[in-house]
Amino acid sequence: MNTSLTNAARLFGAGLRALLVLTVVTGIVYPLVVTGVAQGLFPGKANGSEVTAGDGRVVGSSLIGQAYDLPLKDGQETPEPDLRWFQGRPQNGLGTNTVNTRYDLILSGATNRAADNPELLQWVKDAKAAVVKDNSVPGHPVRPEDVPADAVTSSGSGLDPHISPEYADLQVRRVAERNGLPVARVQRLVDTHTIPRTLGFIGEPRVNVLELNIALEDLKGGTAAH
Repeated sequence: MNTSLTNAARLFGAGLRALLVLTVVTGIVYPLVVTGVAQGLFPGKANGSEVTAGDGRVVGSSLIGQAYDLPLKDGQETPEPDLRWFQGRPQNGLGTNTVNTRYDLILSGATNRAADNPELLQWVKDAKAAVVKDNSVPGHPVRPEDVPADAVTSSGSGLDPHISPEYADLQVRRVAERNGLPVARVQRLVDTHTIPRTLGFIGEPRVNVLELNIALEDLKGGTAAH
């Protein structure tokens, strides 16, 4: 009986010591080391890849998209896009419910709808019609076949901060007209903010919408984020 109690006490003590050591190593030492290395070598990424406007204010993250909409009118539930700005991808994400709406997602994910799903097809048709209507300017109508796929579909996460250069180019004349700017200068902004493939072969060329809109605001003067 005494031997059993002694063994049990020994095992309990060993388990307690192991718990304390692992708690210190994995709960204190490891997080401090990882945080210190991250802050020392990659402070921008470690702090959320923050994007600042011209006045130094943090206006978002380069990793998460945001909406550029007009304020809601009385009785209006769905905001209209503010067409002075470059617009990002459709923001359906997981769809709309009480906790997942547009870029205010608590969770991220795709629509999880099949390619022939009637609701998804209707979203795409409506989005294409809106892109054609919003971006057609006098003398330069947008044709439906000119609308790229990322203009009418949300990303796998629903939070993609980037659009294709083709979609950015499609918006240039509308943005220039709405802001009273020369088309060539707005096009130059897009060209300057087009990010090439990583290492020359990974992924696709892309444009960060937030950074592009900050540059647009700098061109006009004022504040881009809201």
